[in-house]
Amino acid sequence: MPLQIRRNGCTSFLRENLLTLLTIIGVLSGTLLGWSLRASGYEWTRRDVMYFQYPGELFLRMLKSLIVPLLVSSIVSAIGSLDLSLSGKVGLRAIIYYMTTTVCAVMLGIALVTTIQPGRTSDPFTATNTTTKKVTKDTLTSDTLLDLIRNVFPENIAQATIASYRTRLSYDPNDSRSIKGHLETYKIEGDYQSGSNVLGLVCFSVVLGITLGKMGDKSKPLQNFFHSLSEAMMIITGWVIWLSPLGVFFLVTAKIMEIESFAELVGRLGLYFMTVLLGLFLHGFGTLSVLFILATKKLPCRYIAKMGQVMATAFGTASSSATMPITIGCCDEMGLDPRITRFVIPIGATINMDGTALYEAVAAIFIAQLRRVDMSFGKIVAVSVTATAASIGAAGIPQAGLVTMVMVLDTVNLPAEDVSIILAVDWLLDRFRTTINVVCDALGAIIVASLSQGDIEKSRALQNDRENATTHELTELEKGER
Repeated sequence: MPLQIRRNGCTSFLRENLLTLLTIIGVLSGTLLGWSLRASGYEWTRRDVMYFQYPGELFLRMLKSLIVPLLVSSIVSAIGSLDLSLSGKVGLRAIIYYMTTTVCAVMLGIALVTTIQPGRTSDPFTATNTTTKKVTKDTLTSDTLLDLIRNVFPENIAQATIASYRTRLSYDPNDSRSIKGHLETYKIEGDYQSGSNVLGLVCFSVVLGITLGKMGDKSKPLQNFFHSLSEAMMIITGWVIWLSPLGVFFLVTAKIMEIESFAELVGRLGLYFMTVLLGLFLHGFGTLSVLFILATKKLPCRYIAKMGQVMATAFGTASSSATMPITIGCCDEMGLDPRITRFVIPIGATINMDGTALYEAVAAIFIAQLRRVDMSFGKIVAVSVTATAASIGAAGIPQAGLVTMVMVLDTVNLPAEDVSIILAVDWLLDRFRTTINVVCDALGAIIVASLSQGDIEKSRALQNDRENATTHELTELEKGER
C-alpha cells in the first residue's frame, strides 16, 4: 500500500510539474549543447548561430505578441471590477512594495561592491582593450528622466502600442550655438523608437479601468469585453507555454555559441560577475523572503517552488515583459484573486526592476573603481537614486539595462563608452537579473493579495448585499457608503 501511494504521489507530481521540468531540462540541455558545439573546434558563423536561434526567436515573438492585449485587458478588467477604494488600496500597496524592494536592491548592491571592491584588483588601463562594441551617448540624464514622464502620457495611444518617445541630441555644424563635444548645446530632437510604450499603456489602462468603475452598470458591456479578452489571452498563453522547453533550448544554445571569449568571462570580470550574482541571490532569496515573511506571516519556500516555470522562462528569454503572461498564469494556479494578479503583475513587469537596479549600481561603482575614481558619499547617493530611476525606465526586454546604464555612468562623470567594459558578461547577468525581477513580481502579487484579503471579503459581502437587496435597502446601503 505505501509503495502504491508513493507511485501515485510521484505520478501526480510529474503530471503537475511536467512543463516546469521540461523547461528546466531545456535550459540545461541548451547550455550543454552550446558548450559542446563551441568545443567541437568548428568555427560557427553568425548565420549558423541565427539558424540555431530561429526556433527560439519564433517562441519569443509569440510571447511578445501577447503583451499589449494582455496588459491592457488585464489592468482594465481588474480595476473595473474592483471597488474604487479597494483598487486604490491595492495599487498603493503594490507601489510601496515595489519601491521598497528596489531601494533595498540598490542599497545591497552598493554595500557589496564597496566591500568586495572588484574593480580595485583589475588593471585600469587594459579594461577596454578587448572590447569590440562602443556605446555612444546622444542624450543627457535629464532628458532620459523627462522622457520617462513623457512616455507616461502618450500623445497617441495606438502609437504607444508599437513605439516609445526618445529625446535625441544632434550636432549641427551650421549652428553657431552648437559646440562639438558639449551635449547641452546640441540641437534637441525627438523621435520614436521601436518597442511598446508600456508605461503609457499602463497609465491609460488604469485611467480607463477607474472610469469604468465609476460608470457602474453602464460600463458592463465594455467590462465584459475586456474581461473576455483577458481570458482569451490567458488561454492562448497556455498554448504558447507548452512551446517554452523548445524555445528556451534554442535561445540558450545560440547565446552560448555567441560567447567571444570565455577567458574574459571568468578572468578580469570574474569578481565583478560574482559580486552581481551574489547580490541578486541575496536579494532574491534573502531580502524578498524577509519582506514576504513580515507581510504574510508565511514562509515563501512553497510559493517559490511553484515558480520553476516562471524562472526558467525568464532565464531563457531574458525578458520580464515576455514572461508576464506566464507569471500571471502561475499566480492564478496558486489560487490568488485574478483581479489582484491582473492588476499587480503587469504594473510590476513595467516598473519593478530590482535586479536591474542592483546591477546598474554595482556596474557604475565597479567602473569607477577601475578608473580609480574616488566615490564620495554624495556620489554613492547619486548613483543609488539614478539607478532606481533608471530601472523604472528600463524596458522589459533583453539587455535594456545597458541603455539606462549610460545615465548612471553620467552621474559619476564617467564616459558612456565605459559601458563596453561589462558587455562580455552582460548577456548572462541579464538572464539572472530578469529571473529575480519576475520572482519579485510574483511574490509582490502574493503579498498584496494577502494584505488585501480583508478588503476583498468586505467588497464581496457588500456586492452580495447589493444583489440581494430590495430597492429600499439598496438606497440605505448607498447612503451608508457616503
